[in-house]
Amino acid sequence: MSQVTRILNQIDAGDQQATEELLPLVYDELRKLAAVKLSREKPGQTLQATALVHDVYLRLVDVEKVQHWNSRGHFFSAAAEAMRRILVENARRKAGPEAGGGMHRLDISVLDPEIPESELDILALHEALDRLAAKDERKAELVKLRFFAGLTNEQAASLLGISARTAYENWGYAKAWLNVEMSK
Repeated sequence: MSQVTRILNQIDAGDQQATEELLPLVYDELRKLAAVKLSREKPGQTLQATALVHDVYLRLVDVEKVQHWNSRGHFFSAAAEAMRRILVENARRKAGPEAGGGMHRLDISVLDPEIPESELDILALHEALDRLAAKDERKAELVKLRFFAGLTNEQAASLLGISARTAYENWGYAKAWLNVEMSK
C-alpha cells in the first residue's frame, strides 16, 4: 500500500492529522496537473496553478463532507473532476454579465490582422462531455482522466479496469465525438 493510500485510509477513519500529511505528498503532482490544465486555457487566465491546487485540495479533504478514497488513483481521479468543475465555474463566472458578458477590452496598438488560432472553449467541452457521459459514461470518464488529470492511456485504462487497447479505441472515439459535438 502506498503512503498516499495509507494516509487516505487514515483520513477516511477520521484522523484529522492525516489530512495535514497528505498535501505535501500530493502537492507536486496536483501542481503539475493544474499547470497543464491552465496552459490549455484561453490567454489572460487569471487563475494560477497554485490557487487551483489549493481549491481542489480543499474540496477533496473537506472535513465537513467526509470523502471515501479507496486508492491513490481514486483520489487523483476525483482531483481531475474537481479541477474540471473549478475551471468550468471560473469560465462561467467570466462569461457572466458582471464580467463583461463576452465583451473583451482590446488595445488598438496590439491588434493583429491575422486570424487568431483556435482556443479551447472549456464551457463547450464541459457541455459536450456531459452529453458524452449520458451516452457512454466510461468514455467520458476516460476523457476526464486523460484531459483533466493528464494521465496516459495506460494509466487511465488501469484506473478504469480496461485494457490499454480498449482505452486507445475509446479515446479515439471520444475525441472524434467531442470534436463533432463542439463544432455544432
